[in-house]
Amino acid sequence: MATTAETTPRKYEWLVVIPDFPGMLEKRREIRPHHFAGLKPAMESGLYSMGGAVLNSVPKDDDPASLDMCGSTVVMVAASKEEVYETLKKDVYATSGVWNVMDAQMWPLKCAFRIPVKQ
Repeated sequence: MATTAETTPRKYEWLVVIPDFPGMLEKRREIRPHHFAGLKPAMESGLYSMGGAVLNSVPKDDDPASLDMCGSTVVMVAASKEEVYETLKKDVYATSGVWNVMDAQMWPLKCAFRIPVKQ
């Protein structure tokens, strides 16, 4: 008889880049608090280990209102590309029309090291 470890698909980290649909910056800013609220359980469960906005230009400061955001990036844990897509499609950025999930790029990731980013 197969053990649970043998029947449960192994999960890996995935580096994911999700572009916004054109012209969605204001809607992204409006939805952003709901997006972060929805991420909290995923971060606590270990589904997401890192994430942030993709920017069109270098920011002049850290004020979200001044960031020229055009997409998102996330490191998430999943067994397959299909599982990544299914998770992304449930995010409020996707359901509200901000993210272009079908054009998301994703790669299995084997992280060699992790260090805190110094600000």
